[in-house]
Amino acid sequence: MAKNLLKNPSGEELLDFWELTENGGSQWKVEEIPGDCGSDCGLDGVTKYFATSFELCLKRQVIDLLAEDYSSEQLDAQPPVTVEDWYCGRSDCGCTYQMTVTLLDENQEVIEEFKPDPVTHDPDSDECSWKQVSHTFSEYGPGLRFITFEHGGQDTKFWDGWFGVRVTGSSVTVEV
Repeated sequence: MAKNLLKNPSGEELLDFWELTENGGSQWKVEEIPGDCGSDCGLDGVTKYFATSFELCLKRQVIDLLAEDYSSEQLDAQPPVTVEDWYCGRSDCGCTYQMTVTLLDENQEVIEEFKPDPVTHDPDSDECSWKQVSHTFSEYGPGLRFITFEHGGQDTKFWDGWFGVRVTGSSVTVEV
């Protein structure tokens, strides 16, 4: 199994290794599972999640693939790059979730991007359970050197505190 290139993907080290690109409302917070979600995410070894607030919260990591010991030759062969994320809302407040992953060249110019439509969770009509987002990049051309992974969201009722989307178990893998 390929190594997860994201550091601190589930908040075990609080917010270490994450660049907080948006830190609105009551800001990002790390909580224990099941916490206010009320359900376990079902991922082995994952005991925490990141919680968002009433204004937009986004966090990002930039992965330097050469620094992670991939060679230019390996990367130019266009190995599959798989990204995964898990998100969940609360049973008492709606929320939005968003994610953007970009493959970048040596100048950090975009080669390819995965940006699904934002998801809005309505607790009156949506089950309050963990959901997975997954995507595999392939045949994206030579030149891959960096990957950016950004995700987050907020609540839809603008309640003070941490009523927004929860995220955990994030991963970025390169199959060489």
